[in-house]
Amino acid sequence: MTLSYDTAGDGPALVFLHAGVCDRRMWDPQWQPLADAGYRVIRCDLRGFGRTPAPDAPYNNADDVIGLLDTLGIGQAALVGASYGGKTSLEIAARHPERVGAMVLLCPGMAGCEASAELDALDEREEALLEAGDLAGAVELMVETWIGPEGDEAARRAVRVQQRNAYEVQLAAEEFDQLRPPYDLAAVRAPSLVVSGAHDLADFRQIAARLPGLLADAGHLELPWAGHLPSMERPAAVTHLLKDFLGERWSETPRAPQVTPKVTR
Repeated sequence: MTLSYDTAGDGPALVFLHAGVCDRRMWDPQWQPLADAGYRVIRCDLRGFGRTPAPDAPYNNADDVIGLLDTLGIGQAALVGASYGGKTSLEIAARHPERVGAMVLLCPGMAGCEASAELDALDEREEALLEAGDLAGAVELMVETWIGPEGDEAARRAVRVQQRNAYEVQLAAEEFDQLRPPYDLAAVRAPSLVVSGAHDLADFRQIAARLPGLLADAGHLELPWAGHLPSMERPAAVTHLLKDFLGERWSETPRAPQVTPKVTR
């Protein structure tokens, strides 16, 4: 399985992993500025999102991303993960700590967390709309839930397009389970910044507040203006945050030896 991806720039590798209501296009505002700042930037669509087909067998997102790094000959990278992509970033960093030089987690999910009644109710509303064939209604529910008060119409339009695409791809395909190998967050060595939004659902705010106690080297920052997708709500502010954190905590770290790219025949 090959993930659809983009890469640009030269320097230490920086991988962007998208939220579950978006695809790799959510990183459009950060993409070029980070490449211009001296990073080799990579962004991919996880299975069933953007231009990557839905899975055709049981799968694991972390394995897919490690496979992409191997294909590109990248030994170590920093990860920037939003929500669903943040959950995947945590798994990668725990199962493959030598491959992750730093992490920025924006309103991340986390394995093993019991959903609140509010989040369960949201899932039920979404499922009911999808079962009724009301994709437009489900899309609007996601836009209204996940974009915070600072999000402008461009951000809302982007989520509409990306979420609609994900629904269409995933609903047309057979459903396969994600493989969930066990891992321990105590194994994560990468310096990490965990970001939450004051206007986000309590589930994600609580995860962000807990993670510094579970990771060896992590800090927590809550953005008072943010909802669940701060990189789309105030793009310039998050770009600045990424540059500052990575420049201070990771850019001067010696790069790990590169791996030999896989050759597909």
